[in-house]
Amino acid sequence: MALFSGLSERLNHIFSKMRNRGKLTELEIKQAMREIRIALLEADVNFKVVKDFIASVSEKAVGEDILNSLTPGQQVIKIVNDELIALMGSSNSKLAVASKPPTVIMMCGLQGAGKTTFCGKLAQFLTKQGKKPMLVGCDIYRPAAINQLKVVGRSVNTPVFEKGTQNPVRTAKEAIAEASYKGYDTVILDTAGRLHIDEALMTELKDIKSEVSPAEILLVVDSMTGQDAVTVASSFNEQLDITGVVLTKLDGDTRGGAALSIRAVTGKPIKFCGTGEKTGDIEPFYPDRMASRILGMGDVLTLIEKAQEAVTEEQAKAMEKKIRENTFTLDDFLQQTENLKKMGNISDILAMVPGAANLKISEKDLDEKRMEHFKAIIRSMTMKERENPDIIKASRKKRIADGSGTSIQEVNQLLKQFEQSKTLMKNMKGKKRFPF
Repeated sequence: MALFSGLSERLNHIFSKMRNRGKLTELEIKQAMREIRIALLEADVNFKVVKDFIASVSEKAVGEDILNSLTPGQQVIKIVNDELIALMGSSNSKLAVASKPPTVIMMCGLQGAGKTTFCGKLAQFLTKQGKKPMLVGCDIYRPAAINQLKVVGRSVNTPVFEKGTQNPVRTAKEAIAEASYKGYDTVILDTAGRLHIDEALMTELKDIKSEVSPAEILLVVDSMTGQDAVTVASSFNEQLDITGVVLTKLDGDTRGGAALSIRAVTGKPIKFCGTGEKTGDIEPFYPDRMASRILGMGDVLTLIEKAQEAVTEEQAKAMEKKIRENTFTLDDFLQQTENLKKMGNISDILAMVPGAANLKISEKDLDEKRMEHFKAIIRSMTMKERENPDIIKASRKKRIADGSGTSIQEVNQLLKQFEQSKTLMKNMKGKKRFPF
């Protein structure tokens, strides 16, 4: 499921009635604001945040300059975009780095938010940036918590420091001494969580903070819990004065309330988001890019960054040349979908492509089983058919289906997705870097 798909669809429906209108009345803008208000509340955005957001947008949108503009609908959409960016924090907030290594990052949160898994994701993210992190097991209460951290550590090639059920404050101090001695420049503390906030949990976290003076205290919250995530963030912030928030499970049935409310309610930035179960499914949080995705405008910059990890510069240039010269073949299509799979959740990737929302391509269309069928279909084609699919008419489709053990319907599905893929690629031409 694409990020905030429900909210995006609602907002795009509202904006579709405003786009390309030669004139908008104040009454029409007020009606649109009412609809946006309902959409945000249904997305589980904090009531006060919604009230302030609508008031701010309305104030700017009903001005004479907007109402008399040649493109009033587009101007209102721009105002909403700008206000969404401001609501989520205006700019990306980078991790603080200690003046003297190691930099200590203290991770906290309730059980089930994905804290331990995210510790591994963050370690891998930092390793790719040239850092040398070490994970520390400070959760001595949850059964198998330290073992889970060890498994996570092995999966991202990061050492784990643990001392069993020893006092977590002492373990944290010893870990930092060990990191200094062995040359690790970043220490990530996986602290204990609870099923709910209690005094014992907060006392322990305060003690760790007091003893090791972390450069960052990051609260991990489950974005699928909506308003509950905002309540948890407020409580942790009051007790610990957190430095930032991490939103996990943004690939799930996330309505958007947490992402759009946390900054306004706590005053603390969202620094990262988890977008899947794989260790590489981590993104720095950019308010402007997230606003663009929410409004269905794509997110080219994040798409390019993901592509640079999955596709070499030479491959990207070769694919761009094929599209420019209209020589993109079915073999290229298969290679492109393999590259897409490397980049993460397909529906999220497609949501980053401008114009992709109009093409109704789902993750189901690109699942492993279907891709295997597509490979068989393409291998049953002649070289001429792969290079020029337009010649594949009824008799050829039957021969290809029979030869690949598939159906004519599946052959048609492949050809349809091939054309959609070419359209997406053309939409990307002229961007900073061709991503696939």
